[in-house]
Amino acid sequence: MSAPRILVFAGSIRTGSFNARLAALAAKELALAGADVTRVSLEDFPMPIYDGDDEVKSGAPANASRLKDMMAAHQGVFIASPEYNASVTPLLKNTIDWISRVRSRDEPPLAVFKGRAFAIGGASNSPYGALRSLMALRQVLELGCGALVIPEQITVFQAGEAFDEMDNLKDDRAAATLKRVAQRLIETAREMV
Repeated sequence: MSAPRILVFAGSIRTGSFNARLAALAAKELALAGADVTRVSLEDFPMPIYDGDDEVKSGAPANASRLKDMMAAHQGVFIASPEYNASVTPLLKNTIDWISRVRSRDEPPLAVFKGRAFAIGGASNSPYGALRSLMALRQVLELGCGALVIPEQITVFQAGEAFDEMDNLKDDRAAATLKRVAQRLIETAREMV
């Protein structure tokens, strides 16, 4: 059976981002579990704030099309989501909003969110470990975009102390949870092929 292709990115581009670290660790776990992993940074896909009038005038930005095409080329997606004010970051929401607007001539709306598996995780210095962000992200992906988001997810709390010097998770339970998320994402992505 061929290895499923999994796209991994974080909803933060901040220097030293806990979620960029979590995305890197998820990419490593996915690769160790047999996936063909592509990890990208949203920093490489800058887009203006979504505005329907701008979309009518100029269409979707090229980076939205590039990222949508990249997503379409993968059977699974892992998103590491920071938490801003108990929700997703503006960067992540804007990225999803733009991708949701890109489609080819005969493609149904939101098609890129269907037919692939999504997994989510988040790291935060809070005692909730970005849990509220993950609830909001799950709602955007499942209800807003019609995506299949696996039930397993990883929350890393007190993230400033959660990673060791090699960027692995110090807590054995959190590390085991990330392995389970990676395995379930791979299994579900294989079923989507």
